[in-house]
Amino acid sequence: MPTEDKPAEDDGLADWAEALMEQKSADTPADGPAPGGVLSEDASRSFASSSGGGGGDAPFNDINRVLDIPVLLSVELGRTKVPIKHILQLGQGSVVELDALAGEPMDVLVNGYLIAQGEVVVVNDKFGIRLTDVVTPSERLRRVSKGG
Repeated sequence: MPTEDKPAEDDGLADWAEALMEQKSADTPADGPAPGGVLSEDASRSFASSSGGGGGDAPFNDINRVLDIPVLLSVELGRTKVPIKHILQLGQGSVVELDALAGEPMDVLVNGYLIAQGEVVVVNDKFGIRLTDVVTPSERLRRVSKGG
């Protein structure tokens, strides 16, 4: 059977790809170019071309070295500070109140640094996040250089 040869993850990825394509077609004007997102293929080309100093392919080769480095992308629902005695009292069914309000955008972090905010979406019983606000590269660099 041909369906057994196909890994189970392909079905999920196809659904996500379809959802992303629908979103992109809904958000993109018919006469304008598609915006390059953080994870788009255009990101490497625009970064390489903007970082160059006339060195030919050297900047592009340099960026290719880091494109496959894995980073931890996490979505933060909220935070709270509690004393250790409360942590020790937690059990199944305990509720911890967070500082975020219901309906607020969630923070999207890469290696602990805020890069965007977004809203939760569900595709085939899996959670995802639709980015609603992306921190500009210059702002990201400024925050990293300040240490947070």
